[in-house]
Amino acid sequence: MTRGYGDIARIHLQWFAPEDEGKTEDPTEYRLKKEREEGRVAKSPDLVAAIGLLLAAVALAIVGPWMFVTLRDMTRWFLTVSIEIDPTTDAAPLARAFLSYFSRLVIPIAAVAMVAGVFGNVLQTGFLFTTKPLRPDFKKVVPKFGQYFKRTLFSGEAVFNLAKSLFKIGVIGVVAYLNITAELPRLTRLYSSTVWNSAVFLAGVVIRIIIEAAILMLVLAVPDYIFQRQQFKKRLKMTKQEVKEERKMFEGDPLVKGRLKERMREIMSKNIAVNVPKADVVVTNPTHFAIAIEFDPLTMAVPTVTAKGADEMAFRIRSIAKEAGVPVIENRPLARALYAEAEVGDAIPEAYYDAISKVLAHVARIDKRVAAKYASMGT
Repeated sequence: MTRGYGDIARIHLQWFAPEDEGKTEDPTEYRLKKEREEGRVAKSPDLVAAIGLLLAAVALAIVGPWMFVTLRDMTRWFLTVSIEIDPTTDAAPLARAFLSYFSRLVIPIAAVAMVAGVFGNVLQTGFLFTTKPLRPDFKKVVPKFGQYFKRTLFSGEAVFNLAKSLFKIGVIGVVAYLNITAELPRLTRLYSSTVWNSAVFLAGVVIRIIIEAAILMLVLAVPDYIFQRQQFKKRLKMTKQEVKEERKMFEGDPLVKGRLKERMREIMSKNIAVNVPKADVVVTNPTHFAIAIEFDPLTMAVPTVTAKGADEMAFRIRSIAKEAGVPVIENRPLARALYAEAEVGDAIPEAYYDAISKVLAHVARIDKRVAAKYASMGT
């Protein structure tokens, strides 16, 4: 008996286990984009409701007199003309009249409410159209009791929603009380007014209460929207392992990338060992960058970059150049520019022809091998 009770207790404790255990990392751009594609975005239903209520109330205040006239005409028609029609044989006129009056009463407010709903959502989430939330999801059929109880009873979100609901009820109550109290003298004299005047007056009071309450709800919806955004990002937090897996998915396995980089370094080192000794000059930063340049007047139209490197690779290029007797010339601006704008095997960019010609002319004066090569240009 005790064991069974312990199993039940253990299950209940599992229900209330924290959902975000180990989730310390902010959601990545990919995670946010994926959630958006699924139709899950941060938004405040209260903001949509407040905008819809406010615009609907304003529309009602504008078209209210016309709607009262329509309602009066409809009542008059059904109490007079309709009694002369036999519904068993002439139902079509009744249906047409009902649809005509009903559409004139409902469509204006419904259209405003629909536009307000779209506007409220676009204001929060931007333009987002997806049918994925409408697809059947059998996972939602089976309730997750732990998450339900935790979110509705034992979470900060539950406390916030409860306080928000109570506050809204209080605000609406205060607004209604203040308006009714202000109009109490006129309310007590309605018995002497006509039905039409009484209806217009009461409708005006009700619409004013709705508009004022909607404005206050709109103000209260701003902190709710901020809170919903924070909760949304909190629910999407990721573990370090999830971030690592996502990075691996886009950038590849770090181990494989490491091997590829090492292989590329080996290939570049071999190419450097072959290409640097054939260069006419190595232009340096002097420590951070090194660019080997070769110019063979018989086979090349312009000087060409045969090797380049930064930091350790630059040091290796300088070392090989010194061992091979290739002149090493310090020219900081030129070295930085060529490293940034020219790749190995590329011709020197036209913008640097003048600077390179001066460097090669200087090399030809101090290196007999280069001087002999360039002398062939005149033969």
